[in-house]
Amino acid sequence: MKKILLAFALLFIFSGKILIAQESKYTAIDGFVNKLGPLETLNVATIADTITRNFSDKQSKARAIYYWIANNIAIDPKATRANDKKNIDPVKVIQLRKTTPLGFSMLFQEMSSLANIRCLSVDGYVKYHADDINNKADEINHSWNVVQLGQSPEQWYYIDATKASGYTDAKMSVFTKQFTSEYFFADRALFNLDHYPDNEAWQLGAGPKSLKEFYALPVISNAAYKMGLQKPSPLNGYIKTKIKVANRFSFYYNGRVPIKNIYLVMGEEKKLLKPEPMNFTDNGGTISFSYQFKLPNTFPVRVVADGQELLQYYIEVED
Repeated sequence: MKKILLAFALLFIFSGKILIAQESKYTAIDGFVNKLGPLETLNVATIADTITRNFSDKQSKARAIYYWIANNIAIDPKATRANDKKNIDPVKVIQLRKTTPLGFSMLFQEMSSLANIRCLSVDGYVKYHADDINNKADEINHSWNVVQLGQSPEQWYYIDATKASGYTDAKMSVFTKQFTSEYFFADRALFNLDHYPDNEAWQLGAGPKSLKEFYALPVISNAAYKMGLQKPSPLNGYIKTKIKVANRFSFYYNGRVPIKNIYLVMGEEKKLLKPEPMNFTDNGGTISFSYQFKLPNTFPVRVVADGQELLQYYIEVED
């Protein structure tokens, strides 16, 4: 088991180049907000003013709010698991410094309003792990924001400060802090594979037509946003196959940092098999590879590129 975990860790160590984010156009904004720190003695209105007053345009103000929230507010695993709405008011969130996805989105909405930015909180659904595929949640399990910077439909943008802050484990008991820049003005096509709004009016652009269709899709991981992933195939997250039958996988990515290694990581968290390297082709940013599963079983599969998890599927292999 130790050897398997070591092998998986080495994937991350030797993928340093892919872990270094491309220089962002938001570097100056992020740096300014980072220097301000947690602002622990200030209230919501004063924090919003402090982090946005140096910026004249609404996009920069929205980015400052996004960066501050994602880096200073934590996901409360227990409250999120219970869908507890007791401490979601922005004032309470600032006091506790942890909340649920709804609390994140309400705080972002409040701070945006204080900065004169039109922003709405959107309730809906996400899939956290492969076990969620084809298993619709009984109730809304996530919230995010849409921001309007102009009059045309194209000037509405997605923001998910919750996912930007980090992630929880499969049991939703432990929060790991990990900032992700790309949930700010997130790519619409990818976001729509990863989020499904309770009110379809807030699905910006093309996406799944129903909640059932959404839950049939593979799980989209954080690194997929960093790599600009598009057109994952298969789009069916639950794959039924037979041993020694070739299963083809493909996706497009931005290619800013060429992918050097693709691995499939199979099994549950405590029973991970040794990561298997794939022979793949990269045709102008389109990655393609095939794999034949060897034993009959049912298990989750992660697609990992240079140490970064991109997608999760659930595989059912028969004789």
